[in-house]
Amino acid sequence: MFADEFMRNAYLAGTFVALACGAIGWFVVLRAQVFAGDALSHVAFAGALGAAAIGIDIRLGLFAATLVVGAGLGGLGERARADDVVIGTVFAWILGLGALFLSIFVSGSSGGDGTAAVRVLFGSILGLSGGDAWLAAAVAVAACLALAAIARPLLLSSLDPEVARGLGVPVRALGIGFFLILGAVAAEATQAVGALLLLGLLAAPGGAARLLTDRPWLGLGLSAAIAVGSMWLGLFLSYEIASLPAGTAVIGVATAAFLLAALRDRVRTSPQLLRQTANAPGGAVPGATIGT
Repeated sequence: MFADEFMRNAYLAGTFVALACGAIGWFVVLRAQVFAGDALSHVAFAGALGAAAIGIDIRLGLFAATLVVGAGLGGLGERARADDVVIGTVFAWILGLGALFLSIFVSGSSGGDGTAAVRVLFGSILGLSGGDAWLAAAVAVAACLALAAIARPLLLSSLDPEVARGLGVPVRALGIGFFLILGAVAAEATQAVGALLLLGLLAAPGGAARLLTDRPWLGLGLSAAIAVGSMWLGLFLSYEIASLPAGTAVIGVATAAFLLAALRDRVRTSPQLLRQTANAPGGAVPGATIGT
């Protein structure tokens, strides 16, 4: 498998992109902003098509759009925590722009046939050149370092913004910085798994880690490890099964990891709930109230 250059490039880019997605995805889940990850994946789609429509490198459109909109999302929400209303409004606007840019690109003088749109939607990690792979790895490492630099105050502001503000933590600036990092990760990961599947690589590992542990730094490490493991196994399955797209395989493995974590959590908590019910007066479930 590693005798093929395209697989070496895929593993190089995929490892670091997955590491960044897993790390920032844990904070996305912790901050209950998974919808924001989905929105930014579509921002990447619109930005790439906008760049293609005017005839420039689609990577410029990817990064410019996700960084600008990411910073905007961070600044629009109350206490730098964009809610579903803000994210949904931006989402609808971006989808409209994406449809417009796709129409311009396909029917315009550039003679586009929609191939670029397909690559952005579904990813092309097996088609990355050596230079693209190294660039993806470098961007992902830079995102991880930036996230590490703000991780401790970001954790505090994510768990209790009011306490963080009282301690002098710049909550709004951290929120904007977080969205900027998320935008960069979304732009780079879109080239690997595509805009349609990016949310899975952000949410599934982070969600699985949240179910496996309540310890924040262990959860962060688990999320990153699950994402990288999903990327490795997904690429292997895609190589062995010619008809299986790489993005689909990667997200499928990540989803399976989340389902296993959810099953483990259910099996672990069910006996505890039964014991609490048995020990409660009259066998009532603790905390339950009976209406009169």
